[in-house]
Amino acid sequence: MSQVTSTIRIDASPGEVWAVVMDPARLEQWVTIHRKLIDAYSGPPRKGTTMRQELILRGAHFKVSWRLAECETNQLAVWEGTGPARSRARTEYRLTPEDSGTRFDYDNEFRPPLGALGAVAGRALIGGLPQREAQRSLQMLKQIIEHP
Repeated sequence: MSQVTSTIRIDASPGEVWAVVMDPARLEQWVTIHRKLIDAYSGPPRKGTTMRQELILRGAHFKVSWRLAECETNQLAVWEGTGPARSRARTEYRLTPEDSGTRFDYDNEFRPPLGALGAVAGRALIGGLPQREAQRSLQMLKQIIEHP
């Protein structure tokens, strides 16, 4: 298993941040590894909501199917995903009011296929790339919200 965490403070209310991060059509604006939205929910997000997207890491394109496992509007979203070869991911967005803005905590756990062997191979192939991409994504999110 690999885990990536990152935090950023955004000069906007939790509701403003939530509106961007939970809008599938806006993924391409801030998620650096996002390549294509295959299908997505419409209307407000709620527990059980699903979407599919295509991502890219180190030139490899792959599709992930996501289900919203937990949803507390303007506070918490937990996405559970399945990818190629039964790989699994869990991504959490936590929004906390802070001063006159929002603290955005991002946490991603990835479980590669093939157990421990897959984990070793994954670390060798992608190294610290997911952490750097998470940080870049949150910087882009901050930019589009604070400077629309």
